[in-house]
Amino acid sequence: MTASPDLGSGAQPALPPLFPFAAIAGQPLLCQALLLAAIDPQLGGVLIEGPRGTAKSTAARALAELIDAAPFVTLPLGASLEHLAGSLDLGQAMAGHALKFAPGLLARAHGGVLYVDEINLLPDALVDVLLDAAASGVNVVERDGISHRHAARFVLVGTMNPEEGQLRPQLLDRLGLCVRLANVEDAAQRQAIVRARLLFDADPAAFRARHADAQAALAAQLRTARERLQPAGALPWSDAVLQAAGALCIAAQVDGLRADLVLLRAARAWAAWLGDAEVTPDHVQAVAELVLVHRRKPGAPQPQQPQQPSPQQAPSNPPSQSPAQSRPPAESTANGAGDSPPSEADWGAMPPEPVGLLRVAVPSLLAREAAKAGAPATKKA
Repeated sequence: MTASPDLGSGAQPALPPLFPFAAIAGQPLLCQALLLAAIDPQLGGVLIEGPRGTAKSTAARALAELIDAAPFVTLPLGASLEHLAGSLDLGQAMAGHALKFAPGLLARAHGGVLYVDEINLLPDALVDVLLDAAASGVNVVERDGISHRHAARFVLVGTMNPEEGQLRPQLLDRLGLCVRLANVEDAAQRQAIVRARLLFDADPAAFRARHADAQAALAAQLRTARERLQPAGALPWSDAVLQAAGALCIAAQVDGLRADLVLLRAARAWAAWLGDAEVTPDHVQAVAELVLVHRRKPGAPQPQQPQQPSPQQAPSNPPSQSPAQSRPPAESTANGAGDSPPSEADWGAMPPEPVGLLRVAVPSLLAREAAKAGAPATKKA
């Protein structure tokens, strides 16, 4: 007869084994974004948009395992502001008439990962506090007779299903990186992902042992990248990098300068991950879509090719390419300018008017309409 576990002993139940980060397949941009946020937590976190079952929570939990002694803290949707930021310790106050700060989830997440599932359903007041702490690395509490501040440097990972509602644009802009996942449509890739998951569920220990070397290599590379960012002036960037970042942000028609700053920090983190000595325009291109996808205005031109996180292949689009240069040839002749293309400053200055074209094409129709209205028809030269 086996003894039943003593639920009153205070022993914590054993946590289930984690799916290794090195074994995640089919989501390269997701893995890249999480690694960038882990290298430089001041990027402001990662927002993961996508349908259910696309490895959002699996990847977030696996990331914490790569960081040395990193806690993984989950923020529930029903949490209060005091639960998140901390508040007055009522027990201490009532027992000894002393004011003492009771840490919240932000303090517990320091040095690790703070995970928020369905962040779009979280109250705006909590999201404001969450984003302030994620960007500054400090949590400040000024209420209930408490004036307290403490370090709160963590990797913020928020997930959401766009079908269940959107974040306000002001809050969306403050999240550093964004990944928009889609269902895997390739049959072979789906089979590989499902096969790996079934193997993990059947024998987690054997599956983790099979990926132990790759997992250790990722953890070492992440540790080295974080260390490379510590010295002041490490991984400098040139004017060409600033120009590349600025051109991409202007083309995306972003608001303010936060996108430029985040883009430069992300490019610097990617250079640290690759072990390069300085930041180049290629690094900017490699991380641009993660920074701009949720900040791009609806009317802004889309990138010609999706950016891939491969360090061996540089994107084909030059960073200095303007929106006018990326227009299709049909638009360049729509205004009847002849064979010579218009200058860049002419785009959008005088858009063609359908009314004018109608008067030239069907003058008899206009004459009949003018006769009905009792006004003489005008002839356009």
